[in-house]
Amino acid sequence: MRKHRNYRLYFSGQAISFTGTWMQQIAASWLVLQLTHSALAVGALALAQLLPVTVLGLFVGTLIDRLDIRRTAMVCEFLSMIAAAALAVLTLLGVITVWELYFLAVVQGVINAVDGPARHALIFQMVGPEDLHNAVSLSSSLGTVARILGPAIGGVVVALAGAGVCFAINSASFLSVLVTLLALDTAKMLAPVRDRTATILGGARDALRYVRGSQRAGIAFAVVFVLATFSFNFNVLLPLVAERTLHRGAQTFGLIAALFGAGALCGALINATHGIASLRRLLIGAIGFGAFELALAPQRSLLLVCALLFATGIFYTLWGTNALSVLQLEAPEHLRGRAASLYFFAFQGGAPLGGLLAGWLTAVGGTRLAFLIGGTISLGMAALGVARLSR
Repeated sequence: MRKHRNYRLYFSGQAISFTGTWMQQIAASWLVLQLTHSALAVGALALAQLLPVTVLGLFVGTLIDRLDIRRTAMVCEFLSMIAAAALAVLTLLGVITVWELYFLAVVQGVINAVDGPARHALIFQMVGPEDLHNAVSLSSSLGTVARILGPAIGGVVVALAGAGVCFAINSASFLSVLVTLLALDTAKMLAPVRDRTATILGGARDALRYVRGSQRAGIAFAVVFVLATFSFNFNVLLPLVAERTLHRGAQTFGLIAALFGAGALCGALINATHGIASLRRLLIGAIGFGAFELALAPQRSLLLVCALLFATGIFYTLWGTNALSVLQLEAPEHLRGRAASLYFFAFQGGAPLGGLLAGWLTAVGGTRLAFLIGGTISLGMAALGVARLSR
Protein backbone atom coordinates (compact mmCIF):
# COMPACT_ATOMS: atom_id res chain seq x y z
CA MET A 1 0.00 0.00 0.00
CA ARG A 2 2.61 2.51 -1.13
CA LYS A 3 0.02 5.22 -1.78
CA HIS A 4 -1.43 5.09 1.75
CA ARG A 5 1.09 6.44 4.27
CA ASN A 6 -1.33 6.06 7.16
CA TYR A 7 -1.82 2.39 6.40
CA ARG A 8 1.94 1.81 6.14
CA LEU A 9 2.45 3.34 9.58
CA TYR A 10 -0.39 1.39 11.13
CA PHE A 11 0.78 -1.82 9.47
CA SER A 12 4.26 -1.47 10.96
CA GLY A 13 2.92 -0.86 14.47
CA GLN A 14 0.55 -3.80 14.27
CA ALA A 15 3.36 -6.08 13.07
CA ILE A 16 5.08 -5.73 16.44
CA SER A 17 1.91 -5.81 18.52
CA PHE A 18 0.40 -8.87 16.82
CA THR A 19 3.60 -10.84 17.39
CA GLY A 20 3.47 -10.00 21.09
CA THR A 21 -0.20 -10.97 21.25
CA TRP A 22 0.49 -14.42 19.81
CA MET A 23 3.38 -14.87 22.21
CA GLN A 24 0.96 -14.19 25.05
CA GLN A 25 -1.63 -16.53 23.56
CA ILE A 26 0.71 -19.50 23.46
CA ALA A 27 2.11 -18.70 26.91
CA ALA A 28 -1.33 -18.39 28.52
CA SER A 29 -2.62 -21.64 27.02
CA TRP A 30 0.52 -23.49 28.05
CA LEU A 31 0.48 -21.99 31.55
CA VAL A 32 -3.13 -23.07 32.13
CA LEU A 33 -2.29 -26.57 30.91
CA GLN A 34 0.71 -26.77 33.25
CA LEU A 35 -1.27 -25.48 36.23
CA THR A 36 -4.27 -27.76 35.74
CA HIS A 37 -3.27 -30.63 33.38
CA SER A 38 -6.83 -30.33 32.06
CA ALA A 39 -8.05 -30.05 28.48
CA LEU A 40 -11.30 -28.51 29.73
CA ALA A 41 -9.33 -25.83 31.59
CA VAL A 42 -7.69 -24.76 28.32
CA GLY A 43 -11.16 -24.58 26.77
CA ALA A 44 -12.32 -22.50 29.74
CA LEU A 45 -9.52 -20.02 29.04
CA ALA A 46 -10.87 -19.60 25.51
CA LEU A 47 -14.32 -19.09 27.06
CA ALA A 48 -13.00 -16.34 29.32
CA GLN A 49 -11.22 -14.61 26.44
CA LEU A 50 -14.08 -14.71 23.98
CA LEU A 51 -17.29 -14.58 26.03
CA PRO A 52 -17.23 -10.73 26.10
CA VAL A 53 -17.34 -10.75 22.29
CA THR A 54 -20.38 -13.03 22.41
CA VAL A 55 -22.16 -10.70 24.83
CA LEU A 56 -21.10 -7.35 23.36
CA GLY A 57 -20.31 -8.14 19.72
CA LEU A 58 -23.64 -7.17 18.18
CA PHE A 59 -23.80 -3.87 20.07
CA VAL A 60 -20.34 -2.30 19.90
CA GLY A 61 -20.70 -1.58 16.19
CA THR A 62 -23.28 1.10 16.93
CA LEU A 63 -20.81 2.80 19.28
CA ILE A 64 -18.06 2.61 16.67
CA ASP A 65 -20.33 4.26 14.10
CA ARG A 66 -20.70 7.15 16.58
CA LEU A 67 -17.20 7.56 18.04
CA ASP A 68 -13.84 8.75 16.73
CA ILE A 69 -12.36 5.39 15.72
CA ARG A 70 -8.72 6.44 16.02
CA ARG A 71 -9.17 7.62 19.61
CA THR A 72 -11.19 4.54 20.46
CA ALA A 73 -8.37 2.33 19.16
CA MET A 74 -5.80 4.25 21.22
CA VAL A 75 -7.77 3.77 24.43
CA CYS A 76 -8.13 0.06 23.71
CA GLU A 77 -4.43 -0.42 23.01
CA PHE A 78 -3.48 1.38 26.23
CA LEU A 79 -5.83 -0.75 28.33
CA SER A 80 -4.50 -3.91 26.66
CA MET A 81 -0.98 -2.88 27.61
CA ILE A 82 -2.01 -2.48 31.26
CA ALA A 83 -3.77 -5.86 31.34
CA ALA A 84 -0.74 -7.65 29.86
CA ALA A 85 1.55 -5.90 32.35
CA ALA A 86 -0.60 -7.08 35.28
CA LEU A 87 -0.45 -10.64 33.97
CA ALA A 88 3.34 -10.42 33.61
CA VAL A 89 3.86 -9.12 37.16
CA LEU A 90 1.71 -11.83 38.75
CA THR A 91 3.40 -14.58 36.77
CA LEU A 92 6.96 -13.37 37.30
CA LEU A 93 6.31 -13.11 41.04
CA GLY A 94 5.12 -16.72 41.03
CA VAL A 95 1.73 -15.93 42.55
CA ILE A 96 -0.48 -16.33 39.47
CA THR A 97 -3.50 -18.61 39.84
CA VAL A 98 -5.81 -20.07 37.23
CA TRP A 99 -8.64 -17.81 38.37
CA GLU A 100 -6.49 -14.70 37.97
CA LEU A 101 -5.61 -15.87 34.48
CA TYR A 102 -9.30 -16.25 33.71
CA PHE A 103 -10.17 -12.83 35.18
CA LEU A 104 -7.53 -11.02 33.14
CA ALA A 105 -8.61 -12.97 30.07
CA VAL A 106 -12.15 -11.61 30.56
CA VAL A 107 -10.79 -8.06 30.92
CA GLN A 108 -8.80 -8.45 27.71
CA GLY A 109 -11.85 -9.92 26.02
CA VAL A 110 -13.95 -6.85 26.85
CA ILE A 111 -11.23 -4.63 25.39
CA ASN A 112 -10.96 -6.79 22.26
CA ALA A 113 -14.74 -6.68 21.75
CA VAL A 114 -14.34 -2.97 20.99
CA ASP A 115 -10.81 -2.94 19.60
CA GLY A 116 -11.30 -5.61 16.91
CA PRO A 117 -14.16 -3.90 15.03
CA ALA A 118 -12.51 -0.49 15.55
CA ARG A 119 -9.32 -1.73 13.84
CA HIS A 120 -11.26 -3.08 10.86
CA ALA A 121 -13.27 0.14 10.50
CA LEU A 122 -10.09 2.23 10.83
CA ILE A 123 -8.48 0.39 7.91
CA PHE A 124 -11.46 1.31 5.72
CA GLN A 125 -11.00 4.99 6.64
CA MET A 126 -7.31 4.75 5.70
CA VAL A 127 -7.62 3.12 2.26
CA GLY A 128 -11.22 3.53 1.06
CA PRO A 129 -13.40 0.96 -0.74
CA GLU A 130 -11.16 0.54 -3.81
CA ASP A 131 -8.20 -0.80 -1.86
CA LEU A 132 -10.06 -2.39 1.05
CA HIS A 133 -9.77 -6.01 -0.11
CA ASN A 134 -6.03 -5.72 -0.68
CA ALA A 135 -5.60 -3.95 2.66
CA VAL A 136 -7.59 -6.67 4.44
CA SER A 137 -5.47 -9.33 2.72
CA LEU A 138 -2.26 -7.57 3.74
CA SER A 139 -3.51 -7.19 7.30
CA SER A 140 -4.41 -10.86 7.28
CA SER A 141 -0.92 -11.72 6.07
CA LEU A 142 0.46 -9.57 8.87
CA GLY A 143 -1.64 -11.48 11.37
CA THR A 144 -0.45 -14.78 9.99
CA VAL A 145 3.20 -13.76 10.02
CA ALA A 146 2.65 -12.86 13.66
CA ARG A 147 0.98 -16.25 14.09
CA ILE A 148 4.24 -17.77 12.80
CA LEU A 149 6.70 -15.61 14.72
CA GLY A 150 4.69 -15.25 17.93
CA PRO A 151 4.25 -18.96 18.71
CA ALA A 152 7.76 -19.78 17.48
CA ILE A 153 9.34 -17.10 19.67
CA GLY A 154 6.85 -17.72 22.47
CA GLY A 155 7.56 -21.44 22.58
CA VAL A 156 11.28 -20.77 22.96
CA VAL A 157 10.75 -18.02 25.55
CA VAL A 158 8.38 -20.17 27.60
CA ALA A 159 10.84 -23.06 27.53
CA LEU A 160 13.85 -20.90 28.46
CA ALA A 161 12.46 -18.05 30.60
CA GLY A 162 8.85 -18.86 31.46
CA ALA A 163 5.42 -17.53 30.52
CA GLY A 164 5.84 -14.31 32.53
CA VAL A 165 8.51 -13.01 30.17
CA CYS A 166 6.15 -13.58 27.21
CA PHE A 167 3.48 -11.52 28.95
CA ALA A 168 5.98 -8.70 29.65
CA ILE A 169 7.10 -8.61 26.01
CA ASN A 170 3.49 -8.42 24.87
CA SER A 171 2.81 -5.50 27.20
CA ALA A 172 5.74 -3.56 25.74
CA SER A 173 4.64 -4.35 22.17
CA PHE A 174 1.48 -2.23 22.50
CA LEU A 175 3.64 0.89 22.58
CA SER A 176 4.33 0.42 18.86
CA VAL A 177 0.65 0.71 17.98
CA LEU A 178 0.10 3.70 20.24
CA VAL A 179 2.97 5.55 18.57
CA THR A 180 1.71 4.83 15.04
CA LEU A 181 -1.87 5.84 15.92
CA LEU A 182 -0.56 9.17 17.21
CA ALA A 183 1.41 9.65 13.97
CA LEU A 184 -1.57 9.14 11.60
CA ASP A 185 -2.46 12.06 9.33
CA THR A 186 -6.18 12.38 10.01
CA ALA A 187 -6.59 14.87 7.15
CA LYS A 188 -5.94 12.04 4.66
CA MET A 189 -8.47 9.66 6.18
CA LEU A 190 -11.99 9.24 4.87
CA ALA A 191 -14.58 11.08 6.91
CA PRO A 192 -17.01 8.46 8.21
CA VAL A 193 -20.76 8.77 7.81
CA ARG A 194 -21.80 8.68 11.46
CA ASP A 195 -25.22 7.49 12.54
CA ARG A 196 -25.82 9.36 15.79
CA THR A 197 -29.54 8.58 15.93
CA ALA A 198 -29.43 4.80 16.30
CA THR A 199 -29.81 3.33 19.76
CA ILE A 200 -27.69 0.40 20.90
CA LEU A 201 -30.51 -2.11 20.36
CA GLY A 202 -31.78 -0.36 17.25
CA GLY A 203 -28.30 -0.33 15.73
CA ALA A 204 -27.92 -4.05 16.35
CA ARG A 205 -31.28 -4.67 14.66
CA ASP A 206 -30.17 -2.60 11.65
CA ALA A 207 -27.00 -4.69 11.36
CA LEU A 208 -28.94 -7.97 11.48
CA ARG A 209 -31.44 -6.66 8.91
CA TYR A 210 -28.50 -5.86 6.63
CA VAL A 211 -27.21 -9.45 6.89
CA ARG A 212 -30.67 -10.92 6.27
CA GLY A 213 -31.30 -8.63 3.30
CA SER A 214 -28.03 -9.25 1.45
CA GLN A 215 -27.44 -12.73 0.05
CA ARG A 216 -23.67 -12.26 -0.19
CA ALA A 217 -23.34 -10.78 3.28
CA GLY A 218 -25.67 -13.42 4.73
CA ILE A 219 -23.63 -16.32 3.34
CA ALA A 220 -20.36 -14.75 4.48
CA PHE A 221 -21.69 -14.17 8.00
CA ALA A 222 -23.19 -17.66 8.35
CA VAL A 223 -20.10 -19.50 7.08
CA VAL A 224 -17.75 -17.58 9.35
CA PHE A 225 -19.99 -17.95 12.40
CA VAL A 226 -20.42 -21.71 12.05
CA LEU A 227 -16.80 -22.49 11.12
CA ALA A 228 -15.34 -20.23 13.81
CA THR A 229 -17.62 -21.75 16.43
CA PHE A 230 -17.35 -25.46 15.64
CA SER A 231 -14.31 -25.96 13.40
CA PHE A 232 -11.70 -23.29 14.19
CA ASN A 233 -10.79 -23.92 17.82
CA PHE A 234 -7.06 -24.23 17.27
CA ASN A 235 -6.17 -22.09 20.29
CA VAL A 236 -7.61 -24.95 22.36
CA LEU A 237 -6.63 -27.89 20.16
CA LEU A 238 -3.02 -27.15 19.23
CA PRO A 239 -1.58 -27.30 22.77
CA LEU A 240 -3.53 -30.52 23.25
CA VAL A 241 -2.16 -31.92 19.99
CA ALA A 242 1.35 -31.17 21.21
CA GLU A 243 0.90 -32.68 24.68
CA ARG A 244 -1.78 -35.37 24.35
CA THR A 245 -1.45 -36.54 20.74
CA LEU A 246 2.25 -36.06 19.99
CA HIS A 247 3.42 -36.35 23.63
CA ARG A 248 5.80 -33.41 23.32
CA GLY A 249 6.42 -30.04 24.95
CA ALA A 250 6.09 -26.29 24.47
CA GLN A 251 8.57 -26.10 21.60
CA THR A 252 6.51 -28.56 19.54
CA PHE A 253 3.42 -26.50 20.35
CA GLY A 254 5.23 -23.44 18.99
CA LEU A 255 6.34 -25.34 15.89
CA ILE A 256 2.92 -26.65 14.86
CA ALA A 257 1.26 -23.31 15.59
CA ALA A 258 3.90 -21.54 13.50
CA LEU A 259 3.41 -23.93 10.57
CA PHE A 260 -0.33 -23.34 10.64
CA GLY A 261 0.48 -19.63 10.53
CA ALA A 262 2.85 -20.16 7.60
CA GLY A 263 0.03 -21.78 5.65
CA ALA A 264 -2.29 -18.92 6.57
CA LEU A 265 0.33 -16.49 5.25
CA CYS A 266 0.36 -18.29 1.90
CA GLY A 267 -3.42 -18.06 1.79
CA ALA A 268 -3.26 -14.34 2.54
CA LEU A 269 -0.78 -13.79 -0.28
CA ILE A 270 -3.08 -15.69 -2.64
CA ASN A 271 -5.91 -13.38 -1.60
CA ALA A 272 -3.74 -10.29 -2.07
CA THR A 273 -3.31 -11.13 -5.79
CA HIS A 274 -7.06 -10.62 -6.29
CA GLY A 275 -8.50 -7.12 -6.28
CA ILE A 276 -12.02 -8.03 -5.20
CA ALA A 277 -13.65 -10.15 -2.53
CA SER A 278 -15.06 -13.47 -3.71
CA LEU A 279 -17.71 -15.75 -2.24
CA ARG A 280 -16.35 -18.50 -4.46
CA ARG A 281 -12.93 -18.32 -2.79
CA LEU A 282 -14.68 -18.15 0.58
CA LEU A 283 -16.53 -21.42 -0.08
CA ILE A 284 -13.44 -23.09 -1.58
CA GLY A 285 -11.63 -22.12 1.60
CA ALA A 286 -14.35 -23.71 3.76
CA ILE A 287 -14.21 -26.93 1.71
CA GLY A 288 -10.41 -27.19 1.86
CA PHE A 289 -10.35 -26.32 5.55
CA GLY A 290 -12.83 -29.08 6.39
CA ALA A 291 -11.13 -31.68 4.19
CA PHE A 292 -7.70 -31.14 5.73
CA GLU A 293 -9.15 -31.20 9.25
CA LEU A 294 -10.57 -34.64 8.48
CA ALA A 295 -7.18 -35.73 7.15
CA LEU A 296 -5.50 -34.35 10.28
CA ALA A 297 -7.75 -36.21 12.73
CA PRO A 298 -6.05 -39.66 12.78
CA GLN A 299 -2.44 -38.46 12.49
CA ARG A 300 0.16 -39.20 15.17
CA SER A 301 3.28 -38.32 13.17
CA LEU A 302 4.80 -34.87 13.81
CA LEU A 303 5.82 -34.56 10.15
CA LEU A 304 2.32 -35.30 8.83
CA VAL A 305 0.69 -33.06 11.45
CA CYS A 306 2.95 -30.18 10.39
CA ALA A 307 2.23 -30.69 6.68
CA LEU A 308 -1.54 -30.92 7.17
CA LEU A 309 -1.67 -27.90 9.48
CA PHE A 310 0.21 -25.89 6.86
CA ALA A 311 -2.42 -26.81 4.23
CA THR A 312 -5.26 -26.13 6.67
CA GLY A 313 -3.83 -22.65 7.28
CA ILE A 314 -3.98 -21.80 3.58
CA PHE A 315 -7.68 -22.52 3.36
CA TYR A 316 -8.45 -20.85 6.68
CA THR A 317 -7.30 -17.49 5.31
CA LEU A 318 -9.36 -17.90 2.15
CA TRP A 319 -12.67 -18.08 4.01
CA GLY A 320 -11.75 -15.62 6.76
CA THR A 321 -10.38 -12.77 4.66
CA ASN A 322 -12.98 -12.88 1.89
CA ALA A 323 -15.79 -12.89 4.45
CA LEU A 324 -14.51 -9.69 6.09
CA SER A 325 -14.20 -7.90 2.75
CA VAL A 326 -17.67 -8.99 1.60
CA LEU A 327 -19.35 -7.86 4.82
CA GLN A 328 -17.72 -4.42 4.76
CA LEU A 329 -18.06 -3.71 1.05
CA GLU A 330 -21.71 -4.79 0.86
CA ALA A 331 -22.70 -2.57 3.80
CA PRO A 332 -24.18 0.94 3.42
CA GLU A 333 -21.78 3.68 4.50
CA HIS A 334 -23.55 4.42 7.78
CA LEU A 335 -23.22 0.73 8.77
CA ARG A 336 -19.46 0.34 8.19
CA GLY A 337 -18.65 0.07 11.88
CA ARG A 338 -21.50 -2.37 12.44
CA ALA A 339 -20.37 -4.46 9.45
CA ALA A 340 -16.91 -4.78 10.99
CA SER A 341 -18.52 -5.62 14.32
CA LEU A 342 -20.66 -8.29 12.64
CA TYR A 343 -17.57 -9.99 11.26
CA PHE A 344 -15.82 -9.85 14.61
CA PHE A 345 -18.92 -11.28 16.28
CA ALA A 346 -19.20 -14.02 13.65
CA PHE A 347 -15.53 -14.92 14.06
CA GLN A 348 -15.39 -14.89 17.84
CA GLY A 349 -18.95 -14.69 19.17
CA GLY A 350 -19.56 -18.44 19.16
CA ALA A 351 -16.00 -19.33 20.09
CA PRO A 352 -16.66 -19.65 23.86
CA LEU A 353 -19.08 -22.48 23.17
CA GLY A 354 -16.72 -23.88 20.54
CA GLY A 355 -13.73 -23.79 22.89
CA LEU A 356 -15.57 -25.70 25.59
CA LEU A 357 -16.88 -28.15 23.01
CA ALA A 358 -13.38 -28.74 21.63
CA GLY A 359 -12.01 -29.32 25.12
CA TRP A 360 -14.85 -31.72 25.96
CA LEU A 361 -14.50 -33.64 22.67
CA THR A 362 -10.77 -34.01 23.30
CA ALA A 363 -11.41 -35.25 26.82
CA VAL A 364 -13.89 -37.82 25.44
CA GLY A 365 -12.21 -38.99 22.24
CA GLY A 366 -8.89 -37.16 21.91
CA THR A 367 -8.03 -34.54 19.32
CA ARG A 368 -9.04 -37.07 16.66
CA LEU A 369 -12.73 -36.69 17.59
CA ALA A 370 -12.49 -32.89 17.79
CA PHE A 371 -10.97 -32.63 14.30
CA LEU A 372 -13.49 -35.12 12.85
CA ILE A 373 -16.44 -33.09 14.14
CA GLY A 374 -14.89 -29.78 13.05
CA GLY A 375 -14.05 -30.99 9.55
CA THR A 376 -17.49 -32.49 8.99
CA ILE A 377 -19.26 -29.31 10.05
CA SER A 378 -17.01 -27.20 7.81
CA LEU A 379 -17.80 -29.33 4.74
CA GLY A 380 -21.51 -29.32 5.57
CA MET A 381 -21.61 -25.53 5.89
CA ALA A 382 -19.73 -25.08 2.61
CA ALA A 383 -22.31 -27.35 0.90
CA LEU A 384 -25.15 -25.22 2.27
CA GLY A 385 -23.43 -22.07 1.01
CA VAL A 386 -23.01 -23.54 -2.48
CA ALA A 387 -26.66 -24.62 -2.52
CA ARG A 388 -27.79 -21.15 -1.45
CA LEU A 389 -25.78 -19.47 -4.20
CA SER A 390 -27.01 -21.91 -6.83
CA ARG A 391 -30.62 -21.01 -5.94
